[in-house]
Amino acid sequence: MRIHIVVPITSDSFNDQITREARSFVGDGIDLEVSCLPYGPASIESFYDEVLAGPAIVAEVVEAEARGADGVFITCFGDPAVPAARELVDIPVVGGFEPAVTTALNLGERFSVVTVLENVVPMISTLAARMGVLSRMASIEVIDTPVLELHDGEILLKNLFEASCRALDAGADVLVLGCTGMLGVAAALQDRLESEQARVPVVDPTGASLGMLLSMHSMGLRPSRNTYMPPPDKERTSP
Repeated sequence: MRIHIVVPITSDSFNDQITREARSFVGDGIDLEVSCLPYGPASIESFYDEVLAGPAIVAEVVEAEARGADGVFITCFGDPAVPAARELVDIPVVGGFEPAVTTALNLGERFSVVTVLENVVPMISTLAARMGVLSRMASIEVIDTPVLELHDGEILLKNLFEASCRALDAGADVLVLGCTGMLGVAAALQDRLESEQARVPVVDPTGASLGMLLSMHSMGLRPSRNTYMPPPDKERTSP
C-alpha cells in the first residue's frame, strides 16, 4: 500500500519528523510519501486558515492519486478540505479528527479533546456536531500553545498532563490529542496518567488516521458517491 501524507502548511520543516512518526505506526511494508503546500498558511488554527489552505490541499490530494497513492492522510486535526477532496478522488482520504474520535468512542463512553489554542475550540465543536458526538464529548481542553511552538517535548508533555487532568475531572474516559503536531507524546502521556491519575487511553490522531486508511484499503473501501458527488462541470479559477 502507498500512503500519501499532506502536511497542510507551507513549510517542510516538519516533514522528516512526520515521516518518522508515521513509520512507527505503519511499519516498513508501507510506502510513505509526504508533501507540504506551495501556498497557504504557516499553520491551521482558525476557520480562516482552513479556507486559505483548502485549494492547495485538494490539489495535493488529486496529484497524490494521480501518482498512485492508495490513500491520503491530511495531517491536521481540523480535517481541512477532507469532504472536498473526497469528491474528487476514488481513494480513501482522512484528516485527524474523524479517525481519532471514532477510535476514542470504541474505548470509553465519553472523550475529551486536548488541543492547542482557544481559537480552534469552535472548529472542534463544529466537527463534533457534524459527526453527531457532542453528547459523548466531556470537554475540550487547551494548552495555550501555538502549533508552531510544540517542539519542546518536555514542556508539551507537562502541559498535556495538566490539561488531561482537567479533562478527567470533567468526566472523560478517553483522551484525544487535538493536534497532529503533538508528535511522539501520546504513549508517555498515557503512562504518566496511569501512574498518577487513572488508566485512560490517549488517542494519537496520526496513528488513528493511518490505521483507518490501512483498514479501509484492506477492505477495498472508497468514498461514497451518494455523499461525495463529483462537482458539477463549470468554469473555475484557482491560484
